[in-house]
Amino acid sequence: MVDRSFADLSLAALYDSLNPWGPCDDFYLGLVLAAGSVLDVGCGTGQLLRRARAAGHAGRLLGLDPAAAMLVQARAGEPHGIEWVLGDLRSRLWRGEFDLVVMTGHAFQVLVGEEELSTALRAVRAALAPGGRFVFDTRHPAARAWEGWTPERVREISDGNGGTVRVRHRVETPVAGDRVTFTETFEHHGWPVPRTSRTTLRFLGPELLTDRLAEAGLAVEAQYGHWDRRPLTPAAPEIITVARAA
Repeated sequence: MVDRSFADLSLAALYDSLNPWGPCDDFYLGLVLAAGSVLDVGCGTGQLLRRARAAGHAGRLLGLDPAAAMLVQARAGEPHGIEWVLGDLRSRLWRGEFDLVVMTGHAFQVLVGEEELSTALRAVRAALAPGGRFVFDTRHPAARAWEGWTPERVREISDGNGGTVRVRHRVETPVAGDRVTFTETFEHHGWPVPRTSRTTLRFLGPELLTDRLAEAGLAVEAQYGHWDRRPLTPAAPEIITVARAA
């Protein structure tokens, strides 16, 4: 459930450069290290689970992602002893096997449709052991993050070989309701043409999130607005949710 742009092998190799380790990763790492068994949904290149194993996590760690190119990156990393599974919560099911399920990097927002969201949440609930927790993050719609996704804001990263990849976004307007569609374009002097993908994300507010979780048998235990666990407020940029199997 990572950005669909990264289904391309060459782009998947750039993912960690575009998304360097930060406070959000520290937040999740602490949770993973405290849990006996962990399912990372939309694990991407697997850097969270690999960091947890390197830090001494001795239990079961499983990364699930629908992009084979991302799992190529995950499997190439150290340490080993982590399960990497191709698929998503509609195609892969577990029953009471995990103490913790996480969805990091706003992966939750790719669950756009009501049926898709409901199916995913029921699968998470089924995967959790009694008392297990589901932790995920989504951008707070009140912060209107998409207004900063403009073509004028170009991000440049190294390609690892002395070259530069330029990344820009364009939001399709007008934005209606809680779904935002945008294009992401990657340019490199060595590519014959830029590579562009189109993605839709859903921006759910805290009340609706709580309702949808409850329908799936998940009770909200805490919600934070920042990675340092400051409370959720209408002005917060994030909705970081900790839910327990009810």
